[in-house]
Amino acid sequence: MGHLPGLIADLALILVVGAITTILFRAIRQPLVLGYIIAGFLVGPYLSLTPTVTDSANVKIWADIGVIFLLFSLGLEFSFRKLRRVGGAASITAVVEIVFITLAGYLLGTLMGWSVMNSLFLGGMLASSSTTIISKAFDELGIKTKNYARIVIGVLIIEDLVVIILMVLLSTIAVTKEIEGTEVLFTILKLMFFLILWFIAGIFLIPTFLKNTKKLLNEETLLVLSVGLCLGMVVLATQAGFSAELGAFIMGSILAETTAAEKIEHLTKPVKNLFGAVFFVSVGMMIDPATILEYRWPILWITMLVLLGKLFSTAGGSLISGQPLKQSLQVGMSMAQVGEFAFIVASLGLSLGVTSDFLFPVAVGVSAITTFTTPYMIKYSSGSYDLLVRFLPVRWISALNNYSSGTRKIQAESKWKKVINGYLTIIITNGIIILAIFLIALKFFLPFLNEHIANEITSGMVVLVVSLGVATPFIWALMVKRPNNMAYKELWVEKKYSHGPLLLLEISRIMIALILTGFLLDRLFSTSTAFFTVIPVIIIAGILFSKRTNKFYDRLESRFISNLNAREASELKGTASKDFLLNQLNLQPDLMLWDAHLADMEVSRHATFIGRKLGELAWREKFGINIAYIRRGEKLIFAPGKNDMLFALDHVGIIGTDEQIQAFKPLFEASEHFEPADNITDDIIVRSILVNEQNKLKGLTIRSSGIREHTKGLVIGIQRQNTRILNPDSDTVFEWGDLVWIAGEREKIQNLNEGDTGKSF
Repeated sequence: MGHLPGLIADLALILVVGAITTILFRAIRQPLVLGYIIAGFLVGPYLSLTPTVTDSANVKIWADIGVIFLLFSLGLEFSFRKLRRVGGAASITAVVEIVFITLAGYLLGTLMGWSVMNSLFLGGMLASSSTTIISKAFDELGIKTKNYARIVIGVLIIEDLVVIILMVLLSTIAVTKEIEGTEVLFTILKLMFFLILWFIAGIFLIPTFLKNTKKLLNEETLLVLSVGLCLGMVVLATQAGFSAELGAFIMGSILAETTAAEKIEHLTKPVKNLFGAVFFVSVGMMIDPATILEYRWPILWITMLVLLGKLFSTAGGSLISGQPLKQSLQVGMSMAQVGEFAFIVASLGLSLGVTSDFLFPVAVGVSAITTFTTPYMIKYSSGSYDLLVRFLPVRWISALNNYSSGTRKIQAESKWKKVINGYLTIIITNGIIILAIFLIALKFFLPFLNEHIANEITSGMVVLVVSLGVATPFIWALMVKRPNNMAYKELWVEKKYSHGPLLLLEISRIMIALILTGFLLDRLFSTSTAFFTVIPVIIIAGILFSKRTNKFYDRLESRFISNLNAREASELKGTASKDFLLNQLNLQPDLMLWDAHLADMEVSRHATFIGRKLGELAWREKFGINIAYIRRGEKLIFAPGKNDMLFALDHVGIIGTDEQIQAFKPLFEASEHFEPADNITDDIIVRSILVNEQNKLKGLTIRSSGIREHTKGLVIGIQRQNTRILNPDSDTVFEWGDLVWIAGEREKIQNLNEGDTGKSF
């Protein structure tokens, strides 16, 4: 019998012990991650009573692969569409919490006498909470339909992205051995450059490739291709000076925008689970009981910082974003723990050789304690609010509520904001593509030609012609293309005082295009040659071929937009109708109306109201709730009328406060269904509009205003000064300054807000 490699024996030991411990942890309803860590401790070098792994170096390689697939899977769940749809409240909350807890972690580390690097990585370890632990606690406590749960999910999405960026910055600081402002700024700019470039190139190329090879890709080849793309981006990221984890995350995010995203996620999940288990077991192998005992006080102080610091910073961020005090406190108490990213950040520090060995056991100790406290923090968050209001002065509570109400008055997006965003999109995307083309030409193409062509001017002319030929469509767009929205036209036609600023924007982007072109010319020719020969030729060629360039760029842009929206387009056609409708109807991020939110409930087969008309049931009058939609199989009835009926297994969207929904829930014997708030689509939203001279709604009732017909939606709330009317009656009359919340189609609501409805109100 041949000799069995030690790696196989170690892997067998890791997986068997890991399986046993996770079965036990599942039985006692505890997170499986802790089970894997305990398994690692059992097979690690610090416990002599059980068999021990013999080849730790090889196990570390498997663990590194595990981190790559964990980040790849996170990218598949993340996607840039989700980031775009995270509400402003969640974004502000996340930024406040991350900045505070990262700085507080660094300061605590220095106070305990730790080195600068240990303190920095401690701050990075505390920056994120655990999606797994929070979701599990929400599920067990049955509060996923609570309004504050939506904010928490949004904060977790932002945290994922910020921690990825933090890891890049920490790697840079670890290499340079100092915190130098210019170096950090350069790293951030470099990171943004590559992120945008990879995203544009990936969205343009990969969905097209998957579409053209769809008939040739079975499950096996799609799995191999996905893993290959992941590892390929890992190599590309490391070659560019970034971490392997960033490359895996970026490729996952790109694939998340394709129509094959769900299938790829399904196929790669076993791979992620396998290698992820090895990673978490390797974390447990680093646990030294003596070290944990030695650093028991740092573990205690860090745990207290996590419990109190995250609570107050997250609650404070939520308050700043305009959320009510009760909801803010609930959000804060839900986020008070550290997650799996703490182990990844600690592992990064060890692999770079800049942190001490004790940091890992400290991270494990803090994570274990906060994991067990999380369900209790969430469970008693409501009671904590009741206790808090007893001690806070009444004027404080009143001031906080008034501030929350004031931030709700979100007016229509200004025309200037739309125009500036349009210009920035054109300048940044095309500018980065042009710069990337020029850098590739100078770094790779020019040296290649210099080896084969003796005349440097000739090789320079070849590089110039080829690089400008490739970059011409993007140079044209950077210099000429205008934002494709009505706001630009309205500003130019209606307001003569807008001509100056608009002209300044035009001149600025032309200057940027000239600077980029000058960057290429400066490295190929002398200044005089470029000024008297090359630049005139470029200008003449641009004028002669402008129309053809325009058409070619439009085709490129159309392909990119088509690829970016391909997943949504396929869902709209019914290829994923069930999941799509559930995702489509998650309106919570834009709703944020006081304590109101949307819950999806399923009609029981034995419900007494089956076959009865909604008008007859009078649920709005009895419970104060509103029916946003009825989903019947693949059929969607949005904003159902009084004559619509409910049948068994229908899914019904209920809009109301936590208290109203709790009172209403007994009518539905089936369990509620929840989809994360980050899966909403752009088609159906909840948006507020202000009654003003543009929409001319003043004096009209809800029924006579035509809102239902024009938006295919319904009015779910009105804020009138300090008065709030949730689910108002259809005879309610609009007044000047009313903030009206409408659930309907995005474009139609925007048209209503701009007074462009085809009806004179």
